[in-house]
Amino acid sequence: MSDVHLLVEFTPKTPSISKLINSLKAVSSRRLRQEFCDIAGAYRKPVLWSRSYFAGSCGGAPLDVIKEYIENQDQP
Repeated sequence: MSDVHLLVEFTPKTPSISKLINSLKAVSSRRLRQEFCDIAGAYRKPVLWSRSYFAGSCGGAPLDVIKEYIENQDQP
């Protein structure tokens, strides 16, 4: 199983991070299933993403440092 890492910028006016994440999961799942019709048969359950997620803030950290951190997640 693979992880998906996203770096998302949002404003304080965003209603809630959980609604944003759930919306991203729903839309991406729907589009992936439309584009790759055989994807549904690869999973035992009728869901593409797990219900869990992690969200963290990075405050004033430089964007290149955050990108490097995300890109190196699969390395020990």
